Amino acid sequence: MAAKIRLVRTGKRNRPFFRIVAVSKEKDGRGDVLEVLGHYDPLSEKLSVDVKEERLQYWFSVGAKPSPTVKSILKKKGIFIPSNVDK
Repeated sequence: MAAKIRLVRTGKRNRPFFRIVAVSKEKDGRGDVLEVLGHYDPLSEKLSVDVKEERLQYWFSVGAKPSPTVKSILKKKGIFIPSNVDK
């Protein structure tokens, strides 16, 4: 099963809030998420990212690939992304 790690927008109008989720490539990704891995608040003054790092590493180990946006957020947070994920 191929999976992606991406953002799903929640929140109100003019007040975005994102969940970091693992989604099957075959599914839509809005309602059929495999697992919620954390959340991201882009409007907070400091970087507000909460991630379940052990679950994130599990999804990387089974072949999940992050979207470019998630990848940049995780790099800013300082979370290690394996090199085999980039390919």
